[in-house]
Amino acid sequence: MASTALTADHLHIRFTAGERMWIRREHLTVPLTAVRDATAVTEPLRLARGARSGLAVSGFVKIGTWGVLGGPRQLVSARAGQPGLHLTVDRAVTGYDEILLSDPTAPTVADAIRHATRSRP
Repeated sequence: MASTALTADHLHIRFTAGERMWIRREHLTVPLTAVRDATAVTEPLRLARGARSGLAVSGFVKIGTWGVLGGPRQLVSARAGQPGLHLTVDRAVTGYDEILLSDPTAPTVADAIRHATRSRP
C-alpha cells in the first residue's frame, strides 16, 4: 500500500515495489497549491473509472492510471476493505486530475490537507 507523508508545502506519496510496476514511478510529490479538494472515502475502489493502464482485480484491487482515453485522469492505488484518500488536483502540475489511494490514515490526512490549503494566501 502506498504511504503518504505531509509537509508544510507538499504531500509525498511513496509506492511499494509491486505498485511501481503498474504506476511506473517510485514516488509522487504533490504541491499543496495543486490540491483542489481532499476527501476521505470509505470505498476508493468504486471511484476509479474509465479505460485503464494498470492492474484491476474486480472487487479487490486497482493500481495504475484510469481515464487514459478521456474523462478525468486518475492515479489509483486502492484495495478493497480499506479507507481511502480522494484528491482532486491540478492536472497541469501533477499530470492527473484525481489521485485515489488506500490509506488507513485518510481522514487525518484529508483534514490536514484541507487545513493547510485553507490557510494559504
